Amino acid sequence: MPTIFTHLAVPVAATVALGSRRIPPGALAAGVLASIAPDFDGIAFHLGIAYGGMTGHRGFTHTVLFALLFGLLGGWLAPRWRMRRVAGYAWIMLCTLSHPLLDMMTNGGAGIALFWPLDSVHHFLAWRPIEVSPLSLKRLLSLRGVQVARSELRNVWAPLMAAGLLVWAARHRRGAQSKR
Repeated sequence: MPTIFTHLAVPVAATVALGSRRIPPGALAAGVLASIAPDFDGIAFHLGIAYGGMTGHRGFTHTVLFALLFGLLGGWLAPRWRMRRVAGYAWIMLCTLSHPLLDMMTNGGAGIALFWPLDSVHHFLAWRPIEVSPLSLKRLLSLRGVQVARSELRNVWAPLMAAGLLVWAARHRRGAQSKR
């Protein structure tokens, strides 16, 4: 899995691209939480639940079904963000779904049963450029952690922020031209 910090890249870059009028601060905060929520299954390690099962890490919380269900929270909160319910739902669902997709781009772990309960096969994406993150803080703060950070900056943060800034620039250029 990427580090918890890199899961934030998707909602942050999307907010840069779409702007704070479309993604207000409350929606951004909820999107950030949704992007890391699937890793709350890490508590399974402390409960003695084995890695790889649907109740363990990279289990149910890393599925499309979980993202679809978690999106309901966005639909419920959307009026507080002055968003349409469908937009709030889509925002939280997509932020949640970004988590297992990024995990599927790592070069380690057991893969993701993304389509469970329809398919229990654990998948990776064909392109897996992200170094898998160590689970312990001690290893994360070591040379291995530096390698992971470099991999995440190069393969996730840089492309997502570049895309976000390009969309932002195009939106502002179009806005400036329409005022002429």
